[in-house]
Amino acid sequence: MAEVLIKVEHLHKKFKNQEVLHDISVEIHKGDVISIIGPSGSGKSTFLRCLNALESPTKGDVFFEGQSVLRSKNVDVLRQKMGMVFQQFNLFPHMSILDNLTLGPRKLLKKSKEEAEEKAMALLKRVGLEDKAGQFPLQLSGGQQQRVAIVRALAMEPDVMLFDEPTSALDPEMVGEVLQVMRDLAEEKMTMVVVTHEMGFAREVSNRVLFLEDGYFITEAAPEDFFYHCENERVQSFLSKVL
Repeated sequence: MAEVLIKVEHLHKKFKNQEVLHDISVEIHKGDVISIIGPSGSGKSTFLRCLNALESPTKGDVFFEGQSVLRSKNVDVLRQKMGMVFQQFNLFPHMSILDNLTLGPRKLLKKSKEEAEEKAMALLKRVGLEDKAGQFPLQLSGGQQQRVAIVRALAMEPDVMLFDEPTSALDPEMVGEVLQVMRDLAEEKMTMVVVTHEMGFAREVSNRVLFLEDGYFITEAAPEDFFYHCENERVQSFLSKVL
């Protein structure tokens, strides 16, 4: 059994009078590619944001590499090991692509300018964007910006990557180029937790699929079982509408 990288214990999250996550417990192992799917408003993004304490759970705890994320006095240090990619690209528009990629490694990892730039250029080459290093985010397409956002997270040398619907803001023709980068990461055994509506990715790339509805994990299964043999009526109804 692979090492447990993230352990979620009895997680609850309430906003005002609405409880959006109910007693969630799950383990994420090193090398897992987990797709979290379910209808809109089911709590998927909230769950993901609780993993690195961007949201504070009402009850429960999250352990990352054996340390409590919620009680840590150095949560920023833990977050550096948990790369996060959002729906929106969140790049600094006034900075070049290269500067976007080197800011974190230089400030937080204390890398030299030369070392940070060498790493950034290698990552840009890996996603086919080395010729965009001197450009600014708004000069790039949405798909290119999201690839840069993924590279920016990778530049921090994370142990796990969290993706919050990374293709939902993209035009359909740009989705494939982002998913290909994620497929490549999966082949390299990067641990990934992906909130997604891309059923093809969940079916072909994940090793586990979690279905979340109304703040409950209704079922968890390998993709083959989830997509082709799941007997849960709610899951069957959902899949009949999205496949």
